[in-house]
Amino acid sequence: MSSYVHFPDTERAEWLNKTVKHMWPFICQFIEKLFRETIEPAVRGANAHLSTFSFTKVDVGQQPLRVNGVKVYTENVDKRQIILDLQISFVGNCEIDLEIKRYFCRAGVKSIQIHGTMRVILEPLIGDMPLVGALSIFFLRKPLLEINWTGLTNLLDIPGLNGLSDTIILDIISNYLVLPNRITVPLVSEVQIAQLRFPIPKGVLRIHFIEAQDLQGKDTYLKGLVKGKSDPYGIIRVGNQIFQSKIIKENLNPKWNEVYEALVYEHPGQELEIELFDEDPDKDDFLGSLMIDLIEVEKERLLDEWFTLDEVPKGKLHLKLEWLTLKSDAANLDKVLADIRADKDQANDGLSSALLILYLDSARNLPNNPLHFNPGVLKKSAVQRALKSGKKINSNPNPLVQMSVGHKAQESKIRYKTSEPVWEENFTFFIHNPKRQDLEVEVKDEQHQCSLGSLRIPLSQLLMSDNMTINQRFQLSNSGPNSTLKMKIALRVLHLEKQERPPDYQHSAQVKRPSVSKEGRKIPVKSQKSVSPSTGGSNTAPSTPVMGVDDKPVREEKPHPPEASPLGQRDLGRSSSSLLASPSHISAKEPTPSIASDISLPIATQELRQRLRQLENGTTLGQSPLGQIQLTIRHSSQRNKLIVVVHSCRNLIAFSEDGSDPYVRMYLLPDKRRSGRRKTHVSKKTLNPVFDQSFDFSVSLPEVQRRTLDVAVKNSGGFLSKDKGLLGKVLVAMASEELAKGWTQWYDLTEDGTRPQVIT
Repeated sequence: MSSYVHFPDTERAEWLNKTVKHMWPFICQFIEKLFRETIEPAVRGANAHLSTFSFTKVDVGQQPLRVNGVKVYTENVDKRQIILDLQISFVGNCEIDLEIKRYFCRAGVKSIQIHGTMRVILEPLIGDMPLVGALSIFFLRKPLLEINWTGLTNLLDIPGLNGLSDTIILDIISNYLVLPNRITVPLVSEVQIAQLRFPIPKGVLRIHFIEAQDLQGKDTYLKGLVKGKSDPYGIIRVGNQIFQSKIIKENLNPKWNEVYEALVYEHPGQELEIELFDEDPDKDDFLGSLMIDLIEVEKERLLDEWFTLDEVPKGKLHLKLEWLTLKSDAANLDKVLADIRADKDQANDGLSSALLILYLDSARNLPNNPLHFNPGVLKKSAVQRALKSGKKINSNPNPLVQMSVGHKAQESKIRYKTSEPVWEENFTFFIHNPKRQDLEVEVKDEQHQCSLGSLRIPLSQLLMSDNMTINQRFQLSNSGPNSTLKMKIALRVLHLEKQERPPDYQHSAQVKRPSVSKEGRKIPVKSQKSVSPSTGGSNTAPSTPVMGVDDKPVREEKPHPPEASPLGQRDLGRSSSSLLASPSHISAKEPTPSIASDISLPIATQELRQRLRQLENGTTLGQSPLGQIQLTIRHSSQRNKLIVVVHSCRNLIAFSEDGSDPYVRMYLLPDKRRSGRRKTHVSKKTLNPVFDQSFDFSVSLPEVQRRTLDVAVKNSGGFLSKDKGLLGKVLVAMASEELAKGWTQWYDLTEDGTRPQVIT
């Protein structure tokens, strides 16, 4: 087990603070310009209710930002770059006033605190003056931000903004300052700014979150007289990427068997951080933590061992960590596909064999009048508005780009009133099998809710391209005659280079001691104190537990990705707020789906297979061993909605001696947000439930034909019942020409929603 403690060598730099103090008036001028020219338009575009948002005064005060320490990396860095980490803090009595004219709302900020580690990269180093080609600045993870508001209640009274004001500001900071985005200042004209702003990741970390042993029992009964067990789950962080495991009920030796994949952009100074908590209705108790230096994982390539948890007498955590390098050569792709079983299955999800990096540059000659080239995809209301107003028909669009590979979809920012938008945004997709997956791209007009053009690129085309990269302007289909989209697309094969080691080899993985709040996940930031080991040395940065405010655990569903859900409503009585470096899905305590369901099976699928084996009893099961579900599916062009009627199920499996308590849950993939979930009522103690409930999804016909309906039949069980789980699934592709007419059909339920294989 690893127990080596490592502290970074951080130095004081008072000369730098004196320099910052002298430059502060000019830094303030830059900050005011940043607020008015960058942040103000971003806030306006973040929400329709903020379209009249503006700053009326920006004064960040006389107290300058302070640099508490500087670390210069001298090892494991490129010879043509200099990497510095600045531990910064800003506690300022500022005066920032804002106004939303549409609602006659005025609010402001009277003090701001920011604490975090800002990375500064000087690269490339060149042999001519000024010796440095460009300067890049970003935060490795979201900084700790505290805001003291004035007039916050006025702001929260605006429709649609309840609890969103803090989140919007934090998201803006994240979008512009936190990896993978960065502020890049070119110092010489030859520097490729796009390459510096969005570099290719250094590698991919595959995390097998396997099991733990000897955790502490935190649950108590009868007012503490009876000691119970714990309901453990884990939070895994790599930079700004955060994953949460499922919750294992009442177990001090939990087995998760989940797998996650994380991008690593800057491994010097980055760590894998893991915290274990006991899930409780009020606040979650701390069960232990550890931090592993990613430099050591890169050296070892593969680590499979038990790690000792910090501040837990006997607690241990079993991890398997794989460092995957990115190769621009498809020579070993077949072996990679075989290793992750992607050469035989037909799924779009699972362990990744490749990484797709997409740089969205700009578009040209987008059509101004969607009625001229593609009226069929316009919503009816949008057509009527466009016909009534000549200005609207011929006005410039508000374009955005939607990109998807399989069930994974991402979206660019909106550019307003332009037919030649410039995005300069970077996106990445984990790819299961590039030989049979496609990249689908669609340019949309946010104003008229219509398509401005689309294109489909088979990823196999990249396998045959030079350096597996394509950099060109693509002609859009279903668009104007000269409408193009400029993108740079690169495919990189993920390769695990296994090191040959002698039998007695001992690795040197460095485990750091994070500073955590042992009081649970819902402790305010102000109460957290940095904990230093008694051996001395400099303090490490606090590892902040993730907060949730008045949130209830959600264990029924596989949830949406981290970026899909807003934070929950906050306490409206507070005038100050403390925002943590946590994604929105963590605040709701929803687990991140394991990507390797075909290797480390989710508990629901494991239960299904176990029950199938019990049902067989030496006999052959029928063609529908899990039963069937009857659905009516059609698209209404008048309502511009997908209509799904859940009629009934038959021959479901019994979850207990009393039968099952089934209900039906639906998503229209790739949207797995809670707002996109549809659920029927629960039908008690029956294997042949009748629901006859109708649901709808707001989506156009061309768009829905690229989507998949995810239908799961689940057993509800009672409160605190262990008889909760999956009864069966079906995935229905919406790519049908009959969708406008509709159909009613019985579907076979399977373990993972795929069609059962017919054995002849």
